Amino acid sequence: MSQESRTEPRSRLAGLADLPPGGEGPARALQEDAALLGRLLAGAARSGDGDRPDVSDDEVAAALALFEDMRTALDRLETQVVIEARRRGMEWRQIALHQGMRSSQAASQRYQRLVTRLEEIRQGIR
Repeated sequence: MSQESRTEPRSRLAGLADLPPGGEGPARALQEDAALLGRLLAGAARSGDGDRPDVSDDEVAAALALFEDMRTALDRLETQVVIEARRRGMEWRQIALHQGMRSSQAASQRYQRLVTRLEEIRQGIR
């Protein structure tokens, strides 16, 4: 799989901050989180020029707090997509290729680690 095809979804997700406001629930929260992270990234790019980023300390703290929840949400989503791929008859080697891995064993082990992590979160162990 080429590097370009792996990054295409990322570039589509990067546009979330540009979506018009008005979404409700999780979609709206995701838009707000993406907008905050976008401002931080833009500020970091400008700070190399000696300018102070135009984000507050509270916004930086809020962004730091986002990452664990975002990781959990992405883990859930990835798990659901792998389950759907398997349900549709995809082999582990195909899943591995799409995930940028070299072996079916790596993809299967990743899936198992995700399931274990999510179960530990659900049980309050993590």
